[in-house]
Amino acid sequence: MEASANGINIRYEISGNDPHKPWVTLAHSLACNLTMWDGAVVALATRFNVLRYDTRGHGGSSCPPGAYTFEQMAGDVVGLLDALGIERTHFVGLSMGGMIAQHLVLLTPNRIDRLVISSSTSRMPPESAPVWEVRLAKARELGMAALVDETLGRWFTAGFAARHPETLARIGQQVLSTPVAGYSGCAEAIRRLDVTARIAAIRRPTLVIVGADDPGTPSAMSETIAREIPGARLEVIPAASHLCCIEQPEVFNRLVTDFLD
Repeated sequence: MEASANGINIRYEISGNDPHKPWVTLAHSLACNLTMWDGAVVALATRFNVLRYDTRGHGGSSCPPGAYTFEQMAGDVVGLLDALGIERTHFVGLSMGGMIAQHLVLLTPNRIDRLVISSSTSRMPPESAPVWEVRLAKARELGMAALVDETLGRWFTAGFAARHPETLARIGQQVLSTPVAGYSGCAEAIRRLDVTARIAAIRRPTLVIVGADDPGTPSAMSETIAREIPGARLEVIPAASHLCCIEQPEVFNRLVTDFLD
């Protein structure tokens, strides 16, 4: 399905439409799409109406040229909720989705009930700038194929990768199919991220989740988020890297479902 919102077209999927159930919205990682959440939807849809969508520049959503901002991406969510008539929702964001989550709840706190921020950060340290320069140069010069192997190497532990080649192939295809313009537009927002000083204003119940073996957004970054947001709870999932919702789905889904309930 597709909706026009905030000046773009946004692809989305809804699982359930029970007026007696609360809504939960899922926001995916950079270089993925809404199918990243396939496993989580199965677990959540028994208790919630689930909305998931493709971030601008990804999947079936519009891919405008140029650099994006998190204000834009949070505005996309608000526009989508408005288009679908959803007044309030829980919000679960992983990696880039967690960055969107922080901006969204600051932009429109009355639309969000509970917040889950996974494998994310509130600030990109200055020393990460050369890393993002290299990634952007590779994508623009060689295409997304140049980023697949190194991305999967950060997103999954070596043991999981060896046991589940079919999962790596599926996620690798999502990376490969991400438009370069969409990857670049979102990466420009990510590498400039610095919202740590603002998130102390968040007053929604918040769960912060991170994989113990995540090299991209290590646990120290999640500790900062949990420390700055009043009352936030931190959960570290053992034997999991960046996409902990896929590597340890039972643990991730239990944590999220229990928290949202």
